[in-house]
Amino acid sequence: MMKRILFVLLFGITLVACEKSTENTMIVNGNIKGLKKGTLYLQKLQDSTIANVDSLEIKGDGKFSFSTEVGDPEVFYLYLKKEDNNDINDRINFFGESGTIVINTAWNTFDTDVKISGSKSHEKLLEFYDMVSKFNIRELALAQQAVLPEYQEDSVALDSIQSLINKNTVSRYRYALNFGLNNGDSYATPYIMLTEAREANPKYLDSIYKGLSPEVAASKYGKKFKDFLDNN
Repeated sequence: MMKRILFVLLFGITLVACEKSTENTMIVNGNIKGLKKGTLYLQKLQDSTIANVDSLEIKGDGKFSFSTEVGDPEVFYLYLKKEDNNDINDRINFFGESGTIVINTAWNTFDTDVKISGSKSHEKLLEFYDMVSKFNIRELALAQQAVLPEYQEDSVALDSIQSLINKNTVSRYRYALNFGLNNGDSYATPYIMLTEAREANPKYLDSIYKGLSPEVAASKYGKKFKDFLDNN
């Protein structure tokens, strides 16, 4: 009789554990090195407002874990309230999707030295941003050069700098469009087009949309991308 009771209890525990985790479950865990006290929030955008999905009080140990059900892959945020009266540089954005995502960082470099693994969509997002950052650095260097006295006093040299800035901008858009055309199977692609290339020629954006896989086109950002194209 006792063995039967133990079997029923163990079966019940196993069943509950299985029910808690499904193929749509996203687990986000990791460590915030050096953090002794604070509140960590898992957030996402809802109706143009960042809303809390879950929260965790951290006391003495920077390890954390969140579990939530997700539909289509979408951008989530980790917001750290460090109780230092400073909201700057306290939010990490990442592409969330089902499965286990590991985020490791430190309290004093929370959003600047972060390592994220486990999300294929986020890997594509990083691939895009890594290249775009080179265009941004190039533009900043040219802009700094343009304000130097020798350029401010020479209209021909200043026009030359502006021409280089314009070419850099065109190259940046060309890269974004080629990225979209070559990554139609990534859920990150329509999000990138909406946030980084919405001012590009609608003809090219339409070609990118038509190249999306059926799953990506039917996703949250795929639908938003289609709505954007229909209204522009």
